[in-house]
Amino acid sequence: MSLFTHVLACLFGIGSWVAINGMWVELPLIVTAIPEGWLLPSYLTIIIQMANIGPLFITLMHRFRPGVLDERPVIYTIVAVGVVATFLLAFLWKHTLTFGDGEHSAALLSLSFLLSVVDCTSSVTFLPFMMRLQPQYLTTYFIGEGLSGLVPALVALVQGVGVVHCKNASANANFSLGNISQSLLETHYQPANFSTQGFFLFLSAMMMVCLGAFLLLNLHPAVAREHKSMKGYIDDSRRVEKIDLSQSPNDETPEQRPMLDFPEGSAIKQRSSFGKGTYSRTELVFIFVVLAWVNALTNAVLPSVQSYSCLPYGNQAYHLAATLSSVANPVACFIAMFVPIRSLVLMGVLTVTGTGFGAYIMAMAALSPCPLLINDDLGAALIVITWVIFVLSLSYVKVIIGVILRDEGHSALVWCGAVVQLGSMLGALSMFPLVSVYRLFQSGDPCNTKCP
Repeated sequence: MSLFTHVLACLFGIGSWVAINGMWVELPLIVTAIPEGWLLPSYLTIIIQMANIGPLFITLMHRFRPGVLDERPVIYTIVAVGVVATFLLAFLWKHTLTFGDGEHSAALLSLSFLLSVVDCTSSVTFLPFMMRLQPQYLTTYFIGEGLSGLVPALVALVQGVGVVHCKNASANANFSLGNISQSLLETHYQPANFSTQGFFLFLSAMMMVCLGAFLLLNLHPAVAREHKSMKGYIDDSRRVEKIDLSQSPNDETPEQRPMLDFPEGSAIKQRSSFGKGTYSRTELVFIFVVLAWVNALTNAVLPSVQSYSCLPYGNQAYHLAATLSSVANPVACFIAMFVPIRSLVLMGVLTVTGTGFGAYIMAMAALSPCPLLINDDLGAALIVITWVIFVLSLSYVKVIIGVILRDEGHSALVWCGAVVQLGSMLGALSMFPLVSVYRLFQSGDPCNTKCP
């Protein structure tokens, strides 16, 4: 294995979701300067789901025109669009247009849609591309994908996003009743250390790094040697995918047939028509249901209530939970690199464990602004630890499923990306009405909320 190729795979993975993750962490600074205000997160949720037209198109092409679509030109296109869109955001995010019932951040919303298409489509193109390299590099790619959330979060911490100070407002507002005087505390957000424009330019630079890494993964001689060592594997994949349907025995589609030819006498008995047939139909259903469930929780359901679950315990608890849980993702990928346990039983146990910790997080969010142990340091410690274990366990599950499906061939990774997006979409659509329409979760004033 080449260390250089590992670094490139990691940098390539960072570009998968860095733009949208960066948008989310920058929200506290963006919402104060645009007419949509704190309705922007709700709009972003809908925009991201609309952007699933990208993965849908790619998946349908692989299903009905197998072998026709080469993911490399698609990746070049979407990453280049990501570079341009983030660069334009740096200069246009404040610009508004007046139409309908008032002013709207047309540039911000339009460019956010483009970035959502870029990141959603990466799920069904980046993973299949990794089939061109040796299996070990897939785990490195997942580490990079985890860093796509951590890196913007760390930059936002340096920027000073969302840091709150409580100031006595008695000089501005005194309420007197007889001899009793009551003063109020006002919430003040600390000014950022650098501008939102600078942050978007940083995101554009990260997308350029991703583009450069992808170019080198395709063209650099050192990486070409990795391709050469897999030449038979890649050529066989292409041969199987491009074979005419009419020539396929037993009416199997090209992408359902094995991606590897085993020597006679050593062939593994096929248990299904999916990939190499290693897993039965029941096991495949279990794997894909777990994949959709885990991504629904980690990408949509729990992130939508993170502020409600953490902010009541204080600004420090919120930032620790957000940062350490972002660290937990690449750590889980790093563990999976050295301990890739493919056991479906362990996968189920970790999924149930992570779901249990997720249930505690959801319960604390539902009790906001006065969750359990709010006046105790133990409460803050528990919510931070819970977030870390939740992300750590379910991130490991996601990586192991990726490794399992990678062994099943190119088409399996396409379906892996499609199910990831499906799970995330179902999670987001289920939480949107609960959070934004029915407002079942309540946030308190960080300076004036009093709990018993």
